Amino acid sequence: MKRINNTRRRFLAPWSRKAVEFLPEGPGAAAGAAHGEGMLAALRGKPAVYHCISRVVDRRMVLGAAEKEKFVEYMRVYEEFCQVRVLTHCVMSNHFHILVEVPEAPEDRGASWSDGRFLRHISCLYRGAEYRRIAGELEHLRREGRHGEAEEHRNQYFERMWDLSQFMKTLKQRFAQWFNRAHARTGCLWSERFRSVLVQSGRAARIVAAYIDLNPVRAGIVGSPEDYRWCGYAEALAGCRRAREGLWLAVLGETAAHCGERLAARRAAKWSEAAKRYRRLLFMDGERSEGDAARGRAGIAAEKVARVLARGGELGEAEMLRCRMRHFSEGGALGAEDFVEGVFAMARSRFGPMRRGGARRILQAATPLRTLRGVRKDAITV
Repeated sequence: MKRINNTRRRFLAPWSRKAVEFLPEGPGAAAGAAHGEGMLAALRGKPAVYHCISRVVDRRMVLGAAEKEKFVEYMRVYEEFCQVRVLTHCVMSNHFHILVEVPEAPEDRGASWSDGRFLRHISCLYRGAEYRRIAGELEHLRREGRHGEAEEHRNQYFERMWDLSQFMKTLKQRFAQWFNRAHARTGCLWSERFRSVLVQSGRAARIVAAYIDLNPVRAGIVGSPEDYRWCGYAEALAGCRRAREGLWLAVLGETAAHCGERLAARRAAKWSEAAKRYRRLLFMDGERSEGDAARGRAGIAAEKVARVLARGGELGEAEMLRCRMRHFSEGGALGAEDFVEGVFAMARSRFGPMRRGGARRILQAATPLRTLRGVRKDAITV
């Protein structure tokens, strides 16, 4: 095979670009090219999934709780701005993993967006004076009829969207700037440009997702993946909508590009079902084996794996409540369903007219306990 593009192209899925990176040579080249083109034609228009990794310089263990929280915060902001979808992630003390789905950029690269849509979109990243500057400059160019310059003004932001390299570059740069300010330091934080592997959606993506979420278990930090706050699985169990949608897509092998189909399917195959399937995969893959100790790796005890599989992948009561501690402080009331309904009846005037019942399930828990308030967001506490 003959490489005809530069090494930077290795991060790009061949079916999502017009140029072909490799051309076959030698006997059977024509047939190979036809076969390859047929495969690419079937994949064109579909998102590409990548497993991305980057390490701190000298592998220093400098990412503590505050740093991990900030990294995930930036990751979610740039995920939205760059129009990509994080399927799962894990931030360790000296490196991170992200499994990300990158859709094919629209043919017009955003040219069909109205100025209103453009400004609403960039507001996820730019606020205050910076947002007013961008909006004011665009309005000024439009008012003077300088539409070509207005499009150039917008294009500098569109060029950073629907692109893996731009997502990773801006995420790493922005976090490094924050880290250096927070620690009064200068210089590089990351040891190298990120590494990436193109992953087929479906079974391969599910296996890589499990590999990522099992990192803290393999490192001996926790006994179960839900006990590690800074991974996609724990974030999903805590009720984070984007984390749940990412794992839902990874587990079911769907793509975010088919938004209408995805939402319809999600109503039929609820998060709880995807969660149980993924938990079974996590525990089967994460079970401690005989060779783990020799390789310096930890794993999940066989007895715990057996309990999870016996429950069909559903979290047990004690496990679920450990993941959702905010139920004890923000659930309003905690107890059996009739108890919570009684509390609701006595305090009915405090709730809106659309509220019909009082008891709320603790999602995905095999427990009869109920709460008065459904705790979904940021449920895991440190």
